[in-house]
Amino acid sequence: MKILIAGCGKVGKTLVEYLANEGYDLTVIDIDSKKTASIVERFDIMVMQGNCGAVDTLRQAGVAHADLLIAVTGSDELNLLCCATAHGINPKLHTIARIRNPEYAEQTYSMRDIFGVSMTFNPEKQAATEIERLIKYPGFLKRDAFVKGRVEIVELRVNEESKLKDVSLFSLDSIVKCKVLVCAVLRDGAAIIPRGNFILKEGDRVFVTAPTNTLALLLKNLGIVTHKNRRIILAGGGTVSYYLAEALQDEHIRVTLIEKDPTQCEKLAAKLPKVNVLQGDASNRRLMESEGLSSADCLLTLTGMDELNVIISMYGNSCGIPQIITKLERVDDARIIDKLPIGSVICPRKLCCNNILRYVRALQNQTGAALTVHAIADGQVEALEFEVDEHTLHVGKPLKEIKLKENVLLACITHHGKIEIPNGNSCFNVGDRLVVVESGDDVILQLNDIFS
Repeated sequence: MKILIAGCGKVGKTLVEYLANEGYDLTVIDIDSKKTASIVERFDIMVMQGNCGAVDTLRQAGVAHADLLIAVTGSDELNLLCCATAHGINPKLHTIARIRNPEYAEQTYSMRDIFGVSMTFNPEKQAATEIERLIKYPGFLKRDAFVKGRVEIVELRVNEESKLKDVSLFSLDSIVKCKVLVCAVLRDGAAIIPRGNFILKEGDRVFVTAPTNTLALLLKNLGIVTHKNRRIILAGGGTVSYYLAEALQDEHIRVTLIEKDPTQCEKLAAKLPKVNVLQGDASNRRLMESEGLSSADCLLTLTGMDELNVIISMYGNSCGIPQIITKLERVDDARIIDKLPIGSVICPRKLCCNNILRYVRALQNQTGAALTVHAIADGQVEALEFEVDEHTLHVGKPLKEIKLKENVLLACITHHGKIEIPNGNSCFNVGDRLVVVESGDDVILQLNDIFS
């Protein structure tokens, strides 16, 4: 399948990394020769320097014979122009556009046929949604949803006081006292799909599959004390902060947003009447103390600088803030920040790339493709949701009679709305939803790929 990627910024480079590893025929377009040169050094793909909104550039890039165009330049307007122009040249082309400006959201959706856009995505909006979900369950570092939000894979860290420390998975049920499955463990930077005799150690990051309605019980039985967030501080007044503050202002939560730029403060104050917008530098200790940082329930560092976010989060941790969420964009090796006390880490570009990857795989596999795709364990493990259809192998067989590929785990079965954490006697039928976890080198493009 031939894919054009217009724009070679952070999102464009991440997409290239994801898609090149899966063997797609890629061509990258960017007007900046330095950006295209850096891509050529790392990947064996075609690149073109030029204006991706221009007809001549798109024709030379091969848009007439492409299957998909993904427009991820830094300009919403250029992304829309690129999709509209490309669709005019090739009406059968699928197009995906990054649209970040909230003012364009409604018209882009209602006029998508005019713009020739098959799908839009907004990394900042997705990041805000993910953060809002974490705020509701402060005990988890990360949450990924499946089966329309009814099943989740949540991330926990085993610390010195954790009830999970030195516990084998065989003994897990006696501690958590609810039906869950440990589907992956990240230890010393390496992802593991554990067996029943696996023993959890201090420092492990544990990924647990559970029905959403048991998450509160899971935290309670693990002795993880959580309380409802009533006072939140947002450091940085960018787009993620705007979307998040907008969502939280009607949740009976006191939100203080600190932004350095006075003009941006005025815009935010006008749009967010229920939010306390404060003009100032969030890295100023006196300012943060005067705003009652140590008495806040949650600190979110959402400035445009990774280094500043890390510093503010570490200071917040030293003040004893119960929940900290840090936005990072440029750290590709998670081991660098894994040991830092910065709480949950959110990366907007990686969140949106998961959805694009799902779309690409579904386009390549018209039947049997994943309905949901999430990268967990620092991207070393994929969790995928599939629907069982008439083409699926081993329908109706007990799992103990089915051999899965190495490093593949069936984490959950949903049958007529009933959620089941599977065992050897479990089976699946047509219409069921399966959540599959895999850490191998082979890409799981459709459900039958999991079987040995």
